[in-house]
Amino acid sequence: MAKELLQHDVGEQVDLFLLIKSATKGIASNGKPFLTLILQDQSGDIEAKLWDTSDEQVKIYQPETIIRVAGEVHNYRGRMQLKIRQVRPASPQDGVRVSDLLETAPIEKDEISSKVTQYIFEMKNPNIQRVTRHLLKKYLDRFLEYPAATKNHHEFVSGLGYHVVSMLDLARSISELYPSLDRDLLYSGIILHDLGKVIELSGPVSASYTVEGNLLGHITIIVNEIAKAAEELGIQGEEIVVLQHLVLSHHGKLEWGSPKQPMIKEAEILHLIDNLDAKMNMLDRAMKRVKPGEFSERIFALDNRSFYKPTFHK
Repeated sequence: MAKELLQHDVGEQVDLFLLIKSATKGIASNGKPFLTLILQDQSGDIEAKLWDTSDEQVKIYQPETIIRVAGEVHNYRGRMQLKIRQVRPASPQDGVRVSDLLETAPIEKDEISSKVTQYIFEMKNPNIQRVTRHLLKKYLDRFLEYPAATKNHHEFVSGLGYHVVSMLDLARSISELYPSLDRDLLYSGIILHDLGKVIELSGPVSASYTVEGNLLGHITIIVNEIAKAAEELGIQGEEIVVLQHLVLSHHGKLEWGSPKQPMIKEAEILHLIDNLDAKMNMLDRAMKRVKPGEFSERIFALDNRSFYKPTFHK
């Protein structure tokens, strides 16, 4: 069976069909234009440069385009990069579909849906339960398909739902250890905290920011949606303001994009669980590419650190 993209080691030759995840124009030091491409298949993604690009090439090599690439994997400043030798757009005769090249969550959409539904079913506070169920139902299809981000963590098909399920399972364990936590509030905050991303982002393939995403951001979007849901359902009570606070503060710090810092116990725990799950996802995906006794490439979102895989790790 042919190797996938990230199964190739540095120095190995690659000849694969890949999907353009993003394409960014730049100007080289010699004044000539180039494209920075992020290319992907089901194993993950890699950066590549397309030098001396013509206007025609810029039009052709756009996100969501399938291309055939021949080249070599090399290490550039601590990060894997694909050096392109030959490239062409795929043709219908090649028989390759976009869905063949998408990285997806390790669990199915049906399992994500049933697990989240079960957590909502367990909620005892009727106001929290009704608002959560209303908003999840409203955006369920997109919730089950969208990534959790455009880069760094869970940036794959169904990444948002998978991130939420992982966080909910963590919250259950933590709530058993600290029974003073309000489970309904914590579970709801987790389900809703990133739900605005179904409006902030363009979709599950080659996700980019929408106009609303750029102008408002997912935090503002879902805070407004919570208020709208409460009004539609005729719900009044402190739960709505507290739920909005959990969403507003889930990034933890003002400099990390939170309009408010956590001021409620469950808000602090939500932030910590979110951070933990995002970092573990980044580390697990980075370490998949690393052999025992070697260091990973630098992970930008983790202070640009490299991580070592001990020789006794498999």
